[in-house]
Amino acid sequence: MNESTRTTIQSTFDASNQGSIHFGQVIGQLVGAGVESYHVDYRTGGSTYYLPDGSTADFTFERPQHGIAERFDGDAVRAAILGAQQGRVMYPEFKTLTQSAGCVGYTVWIAGRHVVYLGRRGETHVERFPD
Repeated sequence: MNESTRTTIQSTFDASNQGSIHFGQVIGQLVGAGVESYHVDYRTGGSTYYLPDGSTADFTFERPQHGIAERFDGDAVRAAILGAQQGRVMYPEFKTLTQSAGCVGYTVWIAGRHVVYLGRRGETHVERFPD
């Protein structure tokens, strides 16, 4: 991975975690950098970005202070997603809402245009990108 690509991914990661850009902007910037998918693990506080050539970039963020709920609540995850899609919920709040809904992490499949949200017992919620 070249330094320009890594810098773009890092700046996108930072801006998202600060709540200064919304999900659509994140995806646009990552597409421009050539990212095909990324995985966020709330339990480890890590995000990994994957490029088609096999290269990856790893970044860390603060792990949840309040813990992650035991039970996966798909309806609450969907409500957090809807808030983000409508621009009412930025990423810092989105993390809190989805963790409170029992989400331990998710994978964004940019090339496949969907996100898979994961519960601690293997539960999943698949959210397609809006058209």
